[in-house]
Amino acid sequence: MQKLKKHWGIHSNFQLIIIFIVFAITGSSSVYVAKPFLDVIGLDQDNFPDTWWSPIVYWTLRILLIFPFYQVLLVAYGWLFGQFKFFWTFEKKMLKRMGFGFLFKG
Repeated sequence: MQKLKKHWGIHSNFQLIIIFIVFAITGSSSVYVAKPFLDVIGLDQDNFPDTWWSPIVYWTLRILLIFPFYQVLLVAYGWLFGQFKFFWTFEKKMLKRMGFGFLFKG
């Protein structure tokens, strides 16, 4: 745990626990939110034709939707739990590594 705290630049075990809680809530929430969102835009499983590729398309869309929901929820939950600075820095670093660094150049 000391190595992780040093790597992330945090000092207390309490802050580390809060960060773990935010990661857990964000992961669960982003998966939970993706399905109703697909339903709202009319792309639920019942709307696809009954073919072998329908589940593949549906789940691909759902997984692709989870990613942006995760990004937004991570920062939002981080803010709610008083860890906005940590998660904003984490978010920028993660997106830069994925090739989205152009979003943060000003």
